[in-house]
Amino acid sequence: MGTAVMIIGIVLMIVIHEGAHFVAAKAFGMKATEAFFGFGPRIWSMTRGETEYGVKAIPLGGYVRIIGMNPLEEIDPDEEARTYRTAVFWKKSIVVLAGIFSHFVVAAILLTVVFVTWGAVATDDAGQPIPTLTLSVVAATTPDGDAVSPASTAGFMAGDHLETYDGMPIATWDEFVDLVRADGGQTAVIGFERDGEQIQAATHLAYTEVPVVVGDEIVRDQDGKIVYEKAGYFGAAPEVAREKIGPTGVVTHVFSGIGTAVGQSVQGLWQMIVGFPKLIASVFGGNQDVLDEVRPISPIGLVRLAGPLESTLMMLALVNVFVGVLNFIPLYPLDGGHFAVALYEKIRGRAPDVTKLMPVAAAVIIFLVAVGLMGVYLDIFKPIQL
Repeated sequence: MGTAVMIIGIVLMIVIHEGAHFVAAKAFGMKATEAFFGFGPRIWSMTRGETEYGVKAIPLGGYVRIIGMNPLEEIDPDEEARTYRTAVFWKKSIVVLAGIFSHFVVAAILLTVVFVTWGAVATDDAGQPIPTLTLSVVAATTPDGDAVSPASTAGFMAGDHLETYDGMPIATWDEFVDLVRADGGQTAVIGFERDGEQIQAATHLAYTEVPVVVGDEIVRDQDGKIVYEKAGYFGAAPEVAREKIGPTGVVTHVFSGIGTAVGQSVQGLWQMIVGFPKLIASVFGGNQDVLDEVRPISPIGLVRLAGPLESTLMMLALVNVFVGVLNFIPLYPLDGGHFAVALYEKIRGRAPDVTKLMPVAAAVIIFLVAVGLMGVYLDIFKPIQL
């Protein structure tokens, strides 16, 4: 179910974003001639009134063509009054920011659904989520992708509740992880409960490499590279404990969640920008350290990471915030760039020389396309593993 929800969620995110631009433009009398999901060759389209609606072959976004939004576009003098470029500043601002705003509205709705339905994540004294012994997601393969994961091989499923390890009761997830890490390459009999039935499964644990951690710090060698060690690998992630909260708590958690997601998005974007050369080198050179710290995730990866409905909705909320933050960057041709141009016009009383913005636009497009392609490559050939 999570996979279907993730796919539908990504499609709706794009449609809602472009729909927000479209509705705002039409509300102010601007003429929108095209509204498409995807790019490239047309697959299907229909015309209603003055707008052509449709789907194109490359499902990596969408667009609404509002006449006059491209400053270099030649417009029929009879339609000049309905162009974006002749609108007053506040109308331009609403049109270009509507898409960005839609992401935060969608994120707030998704987070509200999660908090009302499942409650808030319970945390320990250090503010870390408390894992339970109920499995949330079972990995299909080992981290290197060369074999089926031990959990999947043994028949474990999301929702199974772990109870014993080689006949001994398990009290916490951390205790289970410590046992698994120490028994790499061995077979352990793991007892669990599924739908009220007590089951035991002989599970041959694999090996994986994990960063060496001392205290709360990841150990690095003299060259600054992360130091790894071999550890046993099971191949599943746990659900986290949750606590019910009231209406006031829901509102507080929604705003707190969006604020945290904004901070994480800004930090992630900055790391991706400054680390772009290293990211390219790691993709082609196989430097896993860089990929562990900063790696793009494409829709393919998001779909693969989709799990139970709760975590999928939470992930969609975070993706919406990230896309909203990305689009707010004041660089042409992002929505934030269009807003920056409109603000410049308002302050200076004249339009900027858009030909000078073309190199910036080209650089932004090249960067986004490159990151997107690397994300697709990594999600296909080096997928994120649990």
